[in-house]
Amino acid sequence: MSVSIDTFEPARRAALRPAGTADARRPLIGLDRAGLAEALAEIGVPERQRRMRVQQLWHWLYVRGVSDFSAMFNISRELRTALDARFTIARPEIAEEQVSADGTRKWLLRFPPRGAGRPVEVETVYIPEDGRGTLCVSSQVGCTLTCSFCHTGTQKLVRNLTAGEILDQLLVARDRLGDFPDAATPDGAIVPAAGRKVTNIVMMGMGEPLYNFDNVKQALLIASDGEGLSLSKRRITLSTSGVVPEIYRTGEEIGVMLAISLHAVRDELRDELVPINKKYPLEALLEACRAYPGLSNARRITFEYVMLKGVNDSLDDARALVRLLRGIPAKINLIPFNPWPGSRYECSDWEAIEAFAEHVNRAGYASPIRTPRGRDILAACGQLKSESERLRKADRLALEAMMIAGHGEA
Repeated sequence: MSVSIDTFEPARRAALRPAGTADARRPLIGLDRAGLAEALAEIGVPERQRRMRVQQLWHWLYVRGVSDFSAMFNISRELRTALDARFTIARPEIAEEQVSADGTRKWLLRFPPRGAGRPVEVETVYIPEDGRGTLCVSSQVGCTLTCSFCHTGTQKLVRNLTAGEILDQLLVARDRLGDFPDAATPDGAIVPAAGRKVTNIVMMGMGEPLYNFDNVKQALLIASDGEGLSLSKRRITLSTSGVVPEIYRTGEEIGVMLAISLHAVRDELRDELVPINKKYPLEALLEACRAYPGLSNARRITFEYVMLKGVNDSLDDARALVRLLRGIPAKINLIPFNPWPGSRYECSDWEAIEAFAEHVNRAGYASPIRTPRGRDILAACGQLKSESERLRKADRLALEAMMIAGHGEA
């Protein structure tokens, strides 16, 4: 189901600029406290006031979730006017919202041009489950890695997202899900952690997060700041295809949970499925995993393994996987392949997936089989691709036919 922008409340639509309209104002979302202090200095806020003003801005942006300076009632009208003239905190345009039959939501977000560039689009997915809600966040527009089983990899890289654009995905999701306190009632209760709709973030959307390290780092440090969005670092997972030099930095400088897109146990196959393996082969990747800061049985690395029929799903592959990961505190996520038009792969038979999981479990590794979510709206793992690369009608019909025929069903 798609939701038109016209269904949004008028106040929210007023905060959005028309698609394609450049805004000369600089975004404040994504700036750390030092960056906010510099922004305040630009508009003449005295140094003795900046720390207090930074705390006020931080509260309004990341606790109350406002997207208009006029809602910041405890900041003077003069300062709000000055901020609005130079800076923006508006959300990106929600070009489309789709809701799956299983409750998964996918938003197509359109960001305004930067400089002389064009508007860009990314997809963000929300997956509701009992007791938790996971937001799958994109880090790039497109991708450079061309993993052969991944739909996103067929879209060329346009550019990295800024720290603010990464955070905007979380802010938009919380807006749409009613996950911020009502800004119109200043004394309203702050949403407690137990009552949140978005409890977890996974950097598993479009792009390779470690090829955009600095912006991803800044965004995740703000998302996990205890005086703002306040997401636990243990509830934030960064997934990489294996950018080895940045893996240690991720643990040391960001401190979030790590996931590795593994998908093969032999270099020759992984070279085909995940071409970055040619640069950083399995031996180097696993050495980096063993050295990941904070690694323990309580802070395990998740290894993601997409199940491809007749490619990587044999019991010999399962045995090799156990040998490969020996000594690494790990969980192995088995992912039934999610079909997309033009893919040359099929999902493993359910019996093969269960046999694979059983062997890995007997070896002492948790190996949950990920339940496919949002397949009907191309929101499942490996299916994201921005609407600027919109599927042709024939491709959509082909996808529907695959679903009806049961290809890829687990």
